Amino acid sequence: MALRTLASLLLFVNIFAHAQLNQPAPTASGRGEIRLQITDPSGAALRARCILSGLSTSVNISTQTNAQGLWTAHDLPFGSYRLEISRNGFATERIELDIQSTAPLTRQVALKLQSVTTAVAVITPTPIGNESLSREQTPLPVQSLTAEDMRNTNALDLSDAINKRLNGVYVNENAGNPFEPDINYRGYTASPLLGTPQGLSVYLDGVRQNQPFGDVVSWDLIPKVAIQDMELIPGSNPVFGLNTLGGAIAVRTKDGSSNRGLTVQAVGGAFGRRSVEGEYGGSNGRDLDWFAAGNYFREDGWRQFSPSEVRQSFAKLRWNREKTSISLSGAYAINWLTGNGLQDFRFLKKDYTSVYSVPDTLWDHSPSLTLNANRQISDHWSLSGNLYFRHVRSDTTNGDINDESFDQSLYNLNASDITALQAAGYSGFPATGNPATEPYPYWKCIARALEKDEPSESCTGIITNTRTQQNNYGLTGLLSWRTARNLLSVGAAWDHSGLSYQQASQLGYLSSDGVSITPVDAFADGSTMQDDEPYDTRVQLHGTVNTPAFYLTDTLTLDRWSITASGRYNRTAVENIDRLPPDTPGRGSLNGSYVFQRFNPAIGATWRASSLISLYANYSEASRAPTSIELGCANPDFPCNLPNALVDDPPLHQVVSRTVEAGIRSSSQSHLSWSAGYFRGENSNDLLFVASEQTGFGYFLNFGKTRRQGVELNLSGQLPHLALGGGYTFLDATYQSPQVVNGGSNSSNDSSLDGFPGTDGDITITPGDRIPQTPQHVLKVFADYKPTSKWLIDLNIIAVSSSFARGNENNQDQPDGVYYLGSGSSPAYGVANLGARYTFNSHFEAFLQMNNLFDSHYSTAAQLGTTPYDDSGHFIARPFPPAPGSGGDYPLRNTTFLAPGAPFNIFGGLRVTFSRK
Repeated sequence: MALRTLASLLLFVNIFAHAQLNQPAPTASGRGEIRLQITDPSGAALRARCILSGLSTSVNISTQTNAQGLWTAHDLPFGSYRLEISRNGFATERIELDIQSTAPLTRQVALKLQSVTTAVAVITPTPIGNESLSREQTPLPVQSLTAEDMRNTNALDLSDAINKRLNGVYVNENAGNPFEPDINYRGYTASPLLGTPQGLSVYLDGVRQNQPFGDVVSWDLIPKVAIQDMELIPGSNPVFGLNTLGGAIAVRTKDGSSNRGLTVQAVGGAFGRRSVEGEYGGSNGRDLDWFAAGNYFREDGWRQFSPSEVRQSFAKLRWNREKTSISLSGAYAINWLTGNGLQDFRFLKKDYTSVYSVPDTLWDHSPSLTLNANRQISDHWSLSGNLYFRHVRSDTTNGDINDESFDQSLYNLNASDITALQAAGYSGFPATGNPATEPYPYWKCIARALEKDEPSESCTGIITNTRTQQNNYGLTGLLSWRTARNLLSVGAAWDHSGLSYQQASQLGYLSSDGVSITPVDAFADGSTMQDDEPYDTRVQLHGTVNTPAFYLTDTLTLDRWSITASGRYNRTAVENIDRLPPDTPGRGSLNGSYVFQRFNPAIGATWRASSLISLYANYSEASRAPTSIELGCANPDFPCNLPNALVDDPPLHQVVSRTVEAGIRSSSQSHLSWSAGYFRGENSNDLLFVASEQTGFGYFLNFGKTRRQGVELNLSGQLPHLALGGGYTFLDATYQSPQVVNGGSNSSNDSSLDGFPGTDGDITITPGDRIPQTPQHVLKVFADYKPTSKWLIDLNIIAVSSSFARGNENNQDQPDGVYYLGSGSSPAYGVANLGARYTFNSHFEAFLQMNNLFDSHYSTAAQLGTTPYDDSGHFIARPFPPAPGSGGDYPLRNTTFLAPGAPFNIFGGLRVTFSRK
């Protein structure tokens, strides 16, 4: 039904457009032409959007210059014209022209850099291609950043720049590494962590960066030094494909024509931070340009045991002719990251740098190749396409405290334990003990590992190693037709992915340092027993994902109105093969073949109420198909071997998001840029981990409905020496369906309400409960002050309200000081960052950055969990006796774990430009 409705609408739009476009042109006594050359301040050619409006004629042309910055308007009636030239990151230029002769009118325009660039001048409506629309033609409040913005804010990477400048964006640092944040926008997430419900799509030069394994986004694989600009497109935009539930991030890389010369930058700072990056671009002055960039980053980290190393490189070779552009780019990254995750709030109060357990390391390795081509077939027709290959390998090692041991008898050895230890040559071990005599009990773990009998419950630690390998390749084609009032783009895409995932775990015990795990000879591979069953958590999964797609978008502009209709059809086929050894119990539980398909429509309109104000409204739909790793854990009768920490959202059906938004904003001609808008997105078949009554563990289930609605306000302006900007977002993210989920660490679970606090139980979500880790208020303010031409001082402030912890989905967890500790939420926080740059001359520039200027101790996320530690930091198993009538269940302590933000830190560096042609 949606397909027929949208098709009919597009047909009507085009018929109406043709009727308008084929009206007789007004007669004129003569005709001329305009020849335009656009450059940046250095004189390099610049592709820009041009809007030519007749002041005394009916001419209205919207187009863009080619790669050489050239555009010629032919057959123009004599008269007066206004020409508006714009590009993101540059100040919009407006000039008036008068054609009274057949001789060509030539103009060369050098665009100036713009300090406040989050207000977009032009928008690219498709993942690939060079066609663009003006802000007034786009029914969405798109935001953007440029390379200059990232440089001015001294951002660590793309995610850091997005967090500092773009309204509605907030981060959750669940991984505990600056290169592994959860980037959230309007309550939707792009995260590198498996198990996080993903809702934002990310593109780099038209290639989707969401990996097939969990739709995760590895921010550390996107080289900041190679980024030219980016756009944040809000809403469920179907044109950007799967996973665009709440928005899309489109990133474009630099080229040698617009980034000529050699530049090197060196940085040093607190916590052992040191980095060096360089870029070089050039051209032969005719039809060939090249660009190469790379960076090396290393730091010890501000938390204990948290070093990281990032190595990224990028290169692009581009061939340009007047109507044809072909570029081949390649990227390579090999990174080693430590993310020590969340920590008990009590220990953060004692030592803000402390960690819960180690190691927690990620090794990322990724080469990629992308071929992009654009051809201007005629004045109205253009053709674009890309072809890509991407390989990603990720290895992780995680040492965790084993919560299965918290309610066990760890201090006393039985006769079998003593015999096993003596047979292995051990002596001097205590047969009985207590938390005072054995602060970190381990003899029971060693004994049970020797016996191969339930070490999974007697060992206080577990080390898990994983390896993920993914090969992605695909192609996209786009055909566009542009007239003075219409832009129609029709595209097709095909993406294929092959992936493998392996997981193996080894048991151990918590060492005397209280954070590291000492391994023992016991593995979770079926060689040991638990409750008279083989203990086996191995995973060896192979999967393939095949997604063909077709999409189209059409924008018609008539006088004050612009109407956009678009849609995309996706068909995703997923096949899983379980490759565990044939004799493994439960082998084959991950096998399956699945097909998901849907057509997602969108329609929107803008109305230019006056020369200073315009209004917009938009309705859109998008969907997310489950990934290979998620589909194996959706059966309530047969929960898979994948651990709960691995995935959180394998649905049985596609997640479908429907978004409505409307607003009012200033025009691009205004010196003060502002906007106010309302948005409302509803997800059907959203995702939750649900308790399984039959097994006592859990499985994954489609969850009714969720809603994310709110208001966004933006304001920015430019004074002679000062650029100011800011944004505020009110976000109401709630569940809209009832559901029962596991809530073992929540004080309001059913066991606790029945008089057995500290024991496992379920909680009930009711409509209106707020979604965890989504704040209601986000405020950002920034200022760029240039007292002289040599100085730039940048200040930005981020303020975020409190949010509920994961595990507190019903919003009812309350501390009792005994069994339940902490507030069950992450408190509100505010952070100020200050930076300065001084330009000595065209070759040398120095900079200094101070983050968290007032050294606030804050957290960006929270999660409920069990803990073996008392308030003094002592490890105590079975901290409480079993309650009468509980069936012998031992209560446990539960606490609030927080994701701490970095304290005050300072770094500085020198940027040297050796040549700039």
